[in-house]
Amino acid sequence: MTSTRANATSGSDNDTDTYGELRAQLATLTTEAFRPELADIDQLPTAEIARIMNGEDRTVPEAVAARLPQIAAAIDATAERMARGGRLIYAGAGTAGRLGVLDASECPPTFNTDPAQVVGLIAGGPSAMVKAVEGAEDSAKLAAEDLDALGLTDNDTVVGVSASGRTPYAIGAVEHARGLGALTIGLSCNADSALGAAAEHGLEVVVGPELLTGSTRLKAGTAQKLVLNMISTITMIRLGKTYGNLMVDVRASNEKLRARSRRIVALATGAQDKEIEDALAATDGEVKNAILVLLGSVDGPTAAALLDEARGHLRVALRAAAARTP
Repeated sequence: MTSTRANATSGSDNDTDTYGELRAQLATLTTEAFRPELADIDQLPTAEIARIMNGEDRTVPEAVAARLPQIAAAIDATAERMARGGRLIYAGAGTAGRLGVLDASECPPTFNTDPAQVVGLIAGGPSAMVKAVEGAEDSAKLAAEDLDALGLTDNDTVVGVSASGRTPYAIGAVEHARGLGALTIGLSCNADSALGAAAEHGLEVVVGPELLTGSTRLKAGTAQKLVLNMISTITMIRLGKTYGNLMVDVRASNEKLRARSRRIVALATGAQDKEIEDALAATDGEVKNAILVLLGSVDGPTAAALLDEARGHLRVALRAAAARTP
């Protein structure tokens, strides 16, 4: 009969083996590297720490710039699928997951997307936004279940986000999505990552070791935010959600946004306040439609029909309106 002491010893040995292997893996990651030159940073004046941190942050855009061709290719592929009715789905754990949820949550007010069109999944569910859910990031199975709950299709795009590029939840999401024919993107901050290898489009933005060893909410988090900004914003530009650099699909859900919608119409058309109010009244407050009414010299219903035919692209609808003129 095996003693309790023997079981305890065996469990301890297993733990040692597991953590030893994990420590060895972490030691190979650029984002986990220790920087001996910063070992006394806690003894520096606050202004000096801030100067060092600011200098570190300035390197992040350069790391993103080095991956612009790959980022652009991933965005074009995403926009192509979304134009067919697909969704953009982010999947990550911890900081990476929170950044995905943040980016997704900003799309409805900015681009008037349906909340189900851009989705952020975080390991452990919504409660993990404010409190860590232990063990959730280690489950590839959980990622597959979360995607299955959305009814994933081959028109969808799944972006796995993980600073280390080794988080099982993010890798599991990408592998499951790719198996179902969805487009997959792996965003990480380490070269030759498992996440990058699992995805059709591997975006590895290598920002180097962090100011605080392993604190990937810093440079890695900033890099991920910049890339997610590009993925969502440029995809929406490609889908006709903007006119030039104006947010013509903005959802005017509060006083600030209602004022902004009027300013957007004014910037796009040069119309006077009375004309703007009349156009918005004729189009139920839809900014893009109001611009078409004013620039295309059409009524509200016609503007709606032209935009529908143009799949929401205002420039295409304007050309169609011009062609209607005798």
